[in-house]
Amino acid sequence: MSAKVSIVCMKWGTLYSPDYVNKLFCMVRRNLTKPFDFYCLTDDAFGIRSEIIVKALPEVYVPEKNQVSPWRKLGMFSKDLYGIGGRTLFLDLDLVIINNIDELFDYTDKFAIIENWTQKGHGIGNSSVYCFNASEYSFVLDAYNKDPEQAVENHDNEQIFLSKQLVNEIRFFPDTWFRSFKRHCIAPGFMRFFKSPLLPKEAKIIVFHGQPRPHQALVGAWPKKLIPYLKPASWIADYWRED
Repeated sequence: MSAKVSIVCMKWGTLYSPDYVNKLFCMVRRNLTKPFDFYCLTDDAFGIRSEIIVKALPEVYVPEKNQVSPWRKLGMFSKDLYGIGGRTLFLDLDLVIINNIDELFDYTDKFAIIENWTQKGHGIGNSSVYCFNASEYSFVLDAYNKDPEQAVENHDNEQIFLSKQLVNEIRFFPDTWFRSFKRHCIAPGFMRFFKSPLLPKEAKIIVFHGQPRPHQALVGAWPKKLIPYLKPASWIADYWRED
């Protein structure tokens, strides 16, 4: 039998409801054949399913002006993350898993991450999904803690900082395993009002970085756009569900 693996997500503040955590758990359960523990690190456990192991968010100092940014995710590199060890998969909440994810754990024994779509060739990962040996990369958080103010001043976001710290360890997942909803599913320009978003069948995970989020794309809403509508991506309901 395969060794047990760990899946970890984070939820803080009010941006995401508990059903995002619950649906992520159910998607993992349907698409992973390895035995696993599923953790949610959060400041509010209300509404989270009992099968999910709930733990407090790791203590990470984040400058006030960056409180709503993902810098808190660096808590994944705490020296002792609740005893979590071995191959561990971090998943953002705004993902839709559409195919089996066993290969994410077997791809490499190094630090595996998506190559960021907007920074191809620059060695920068997209931290929506990464797989690593938990507890082996505490030097990342140590480097940040030396001067958090300087870290956020010199890096546009946490995933750039993370990538720079792991420059000799990073291995990028195959491009086809992950697709950006905005870049790979939605038709360009005004065509998005006439063509429904496509589902790339070869992908394992669709990443909804920023907006629209899955619940918005499902009904064809795109907040903060001048014309905030697109064709509904009805296929989201087939995968993003709690059962």
